[in-house]
Amino acid sequence: MDAREKLQKVLDENKHICIGLDTDENKIPDYLKGEKNALQLFNKIIIENTYEQVAAYKLNFAFYERMGTKGFEILEETLSYIPSKILTIGDAKRGDIGNTCEMYADAIFNKLNFDSVTLNPYMGYDSVEPFLKFKDKINFILVLTSNKSSNDFEKLKLENGKYLFQQVLNSVNNWNVHNNCGIVFGATNLEELKNNCDNFNNLFVLLPGVGAQGGSLEEVTRLFKLNKNNNYLVNISRALIYCENSTKFPKIISETLKNYNKIAMETSR
Repeated sequence: MDAREKLQKVLDENKHICIGLDTDENKIPDYLKGEKNALQLFNKIIIENTYEQVAAYKLNFAFYERMGTKGFEILEETLSYIPSKILTIGDAKRGDIGNTCEMYADAIFNKLNFDSVTLNPYMGYDSVEPFLKFKDKINFILVLTSNKSSNDFEKLKLENGKYLFQQVLNSVNNWNVHNNCGIVFGATNLEELKNNCDNFNNLFVLLPGVGAQGGSLEEVTRLFKLNKNNNYLVNISRALIYCENSTKFPKIISETLKNYNKIAMETSR
């Protein structure tokens, strides 16, 4: 089963929540901090208590790279806990000259065996082309991000009247010849989401920003329902994985995810 088939299957089941594994040893529940391999155990507990309800898992490379070799060991071990039927996203935001990105693509797709990746397109087509050659993977390309400083560049107006992020969106649609492209569009940009949803076409949409960053799950799911678009993932990281600090954490995270799914399902009816 390739990445698109995995994702389409869970979306058809109306599962839209992606869990961001932004694992930080300073924020994990206190009862785990003294355990050997505490971060691996934390990730394993999350996966074991959510995999039946989740649409995807997104591993943010920064939280693992900062630990050097040990971090990559934790990342690979975490991937081994995720059932093969569930989409994995390598949140690496790669983007560099072509021969460099060939190495990045080889590492993420062949060595680490992620199903998908996040990419930064601001060096142009040749900075993402090596990833697009993997026809059985999904490439989530940054269009409009959820951070406050996205205004600095992404919302600059071009001579053709479009904003820069709209130009990127048009380009991604043109690059999607193998139907293996997706986009990253911040859930905190609700007005832009409303105004551009018609141009998402058959792209998969990854929406960060719900939870700790203030994006609304209800508003996002309602918008996609109105646009008759089911090809979206709502990423929730901190608000979910740090939802409880006690030994009740496994039970609470499962219940919290069920509640998010319930909200999404009821809003989209």
